[in-house]
Amino acid sequence: CSLPPRSVPAKTLDEIREQTIALALELQVVGLINIQFAIKNSTVYVLEVNPRASRTVPFVSKATGVPLAKLATKVMAGLTLEELGFTREPHLSHVAVKEAVLPFVKFSGVDAILGPEMKSTGEVMGIDRDFGRAFAKSQIAASGMLPLQGKVFLSVRDPDKPNVPRLGQAFADLDFHILATEGTARCLEEAGVAAERVYKVIDGVRPHIVDRMKSGEIVLVVNTPEGRASRLDSYSIRRTAINQGIPCFTTMAAAYAAVQGIRALRAEGLQVKTLQEYNDKGPEGSRAG
Repeated sequence: CSLPPRSVPAKTLDEIREQTIALALELQVVGLINIQFAIKNSTVYVLEVNPRASRTVPFVSKATGVPLAKLATKVMAGLTLEELGFTREPHLSHVAVKEAVLPFVKFSGVDAILGPEMKSTGEVMGIDRDFGRAFAKSQIAASGMLPLQGKVFLSVRDPDKPNVPRLGQAFADLDFHILATEGTARCLEEAGVAAERVYKVIDGVRPHIVDRMKSGEIVLVVNTPEGRASRLDSYSIRRTAINQGIPCFTTMAAAYAAVQGIRALRAEGLQVKTLQEYNDKGPEGSRAG
């Protein structure tokens, strides 16, 4: 989760704001409201609406400097937002990234593939002046440091192949050595991105990718599986990444975010500031309550 949002167009965000206000007024909610939206082909869908807080409230409060729970409690007690001095949406000059903590390492044999189930056992926040640095901090807090050099392994499903050359080029520009399975390597090479071919486990030839991961060669894995057969084959890759402590990303969006984080770390490293320093120039309302 990123504040401000990074991948949602401004027009769609405006529609979400309008729907949120309309729902809250129609349902006569006093206090906090939790709405689950989904976006497909630029159409906004409402999945559920709950008149309660959510786990995102503390994150938003820390990111913006607005004590949302305290304000909501006072509104429920009879005060108005005007009386509390909170009448405008906060606009941030920094970026805050919320990352889920997923305890796959504690459960032997569990696959790292995500689905609709709630699998996280906690959350962390990274905050900085731009997305790359904020994302890097979130990864450090959740699972460990992103690698700054070495060999990365790429293996993506067919729908992701049109976008893999851009990802591969980004890693190449950062001087990473790229290893890839046959199909992904061919796609990279056709776009002019050098890649070393590596065997899959099901190829029956050694050393295969899991062997090379266990030998300590691989510092980062991007694996987006497709279909049951492919998923069973790539399970060993993801499970080995967990056991070996190798950062593993299973979507292209996460892989691109990792590149931005690595680029930020290599360019300037990280700086540490307090939440108060990030929010001391926030909107009027950030000091409410």
